[in-house]
Amino acid sequence: MSEGTEPGIWHTRYVWVTIGAVALIFLAAMQSLAVTTVMPVVSADLDGDRLYAVAFAGTLATSVIGMVVVGAWCDRGGVLAPLTTAVALFVVGLVIAGVALTMPVLVAGRLVQGLGTGGQTVALYVVVARVYPGILHGRVFAAFSAAWVVPSLIGPFLAGAVTEFLHWRWVFLGVAALTVVAFVMVVARLYGLPLHTDQPATGRIAPRVACAVAVAAGALGLSLAGELGAWSWAAVAASILVIGLAVRPLLPRGTLRAARGLPSVVLMRGLIAGALFGAEIYVPYLLIDDYDFSPTFAGLGLTAAAIAWAAAADVQGRFGDRIGNTRITLIGTALLVAALAIALLTALLVLHPAVVIAGWALAGGGMGLMYPRLTVLTLAYSTPQNQGFNSSALSISDSVGSASAIAVAGLVFTALAGTGAGFPAVFAITGALALGALVPGLRLGHAHETAVVR
Repeated sequence: MSEGTEPGIWHTRYVWVTIGAVALIFLAAMQSLAVTTVMPVVSADLDGDRLYAVAFAGTLATSVIGMVVVGAWCDRGGVLAPLTTAVALFVVGLVIAGVALTMPVLVAGRLVQGLGTGGQTVALYVVVARVYPGILHGRVFAAFSAAWVVPSLIGPFLAGAVTEFLHWRWVFLGVAALTVVAFVMVVARLYGLPLHTDQPATGRIAPRVACAVAVAAGALGLSLAGELGAWSWAAVAASILVIGLAVRPLLPRGTLRAARGLPSVVLMRGLIAGALFGAEIYVPYLLIDDYDFSPTFAGLGLTAAAIAWAAAADVQGRFGDRIGNTRITLIGTALLVAALAIALLTALLVLHPAVVIAGWALAGGGMGLMYPRLTVLTLAYSTPQNQGFNSSALSISDSVGSASAIAVAGLVFTALAGTGAGFPAVFAITGALALGALVPGLRLGHAHETAVVR
C-alpha cells in the first residue's frame, strides 16, 4: 500500500496503541536519563564506588533473560501477558532501588528492573510488528526516539533537582509510580487488537533460557571482576568466553562473524550500543568530578545528545530508504566516533566543559540515524514465526554489547583511578568499538524495508 492510502500512526486505527507504546518508552527514557545523571550521587551516598559500573551493567545483564523469555512467549501467542509481566518487574525493581539502604541492595533492585526492561522492549517491538504495516515501522520507531525528547529536556535537570532538593530515592520511586499510572491507563486499549500470531512457534524454550542465564551470569561476572584484585583480568577472560559461547544460540546464525544481512544488523547494534553507553555514563561523572558541576547541571551533558538522537531518528523515519543503509552507516559511525574523540580530548587536555557537552550531541545524531534503522531492518528480515526471536536477538546484542563495554571500561577506569588517565581511557576504548561497527555496518544488505519516504 502506498503512503497516500496508508493511515499514519496517529490515525484512529492505531492512535491508542501508539500512545501506549510511546508512553512506556517515555518513562523508560526518563528513568534511564535520570539514573545516569544521579548515580554519582547515589554511589557517594551509599559508599558504592566499586559497584558504580555494576549498577548499570547488571541491569543490562539481566535484561537478556527478560528478552529471551518474552521473545519466546510472544512467538507462542499474544503480547499482553508478557508485556504486563515485564512492566511489573520494571516497577518492582525501581521500588527496591528506591528504598535501598546499601549499594548491594540497590544493585539487586537494578537486576530485577533489568528483567522488566528487556522484556518490555521486546514486547513493544512485537506489538509494532503485529499491529502496524511495514510501511509505518520507520515512523513508529521515529516516534519511539521522539519520546526521548521531553525526558532529554527535563529528565537530567529534573533528576538533579530532585536529588538536590528532595532525595535521590524519589528519582526511582517517582518513575515507578508514573509507570503504574501510565500502564493502567493504556493497557485496556491493547485488548481486542490482533496481537496473537496465527502460526505460533513450537520450539523448546528451556535451552534458550539456560543460555540467557549463562550470558547474564557472564556479564555480571565481567562487571564484578574488579573485586578480585590480581585475578581480575583472568575473570574478565573467563566471563567473555562464557558470554561468547552462551550467546550464540540466542542470535541469528553467523552473527559473530558478521554474515551479510540480519546477522550483521544484530552485531552492529551491539557494537554501537557498547560504544555509546560504555562512554555515556562517564559524561556526567566527568562533569561532576573534574569540573565541579552540580547533579542538576551535569545532566545537561546528556540533553543535547538526546535531542539530536530524536531529530536524526525523525530524518531516518522519513528519508531512510532514500539515504540508504550504507550512507546511514558511514554518517552515523562518523558522528559517533567524532563525539568520542571530542570527549577523549576534553578529558585529556582539560578543555572547557562546553566542548564535551556540545560534542556529545554528535553521538546522539549518529545513534538517531543508526539505531531505529537497525530495528526497521530486523523486522523487515522477520516472519510472524520469528519476530520475537529476532527482536530479542537485537535487544540481546544491544544489552550484551553495552554491559560488556561498561564492565571493561569500569575495570580500566578503576585501575587508573588517581592517575588522571581514567576518563581518556574509557573514551578511547569505546571509540575503538565505534570504529569496529563499520565491519557489520557495510554488510547490512536490504530486506525490502519500507520506511516512509517523503
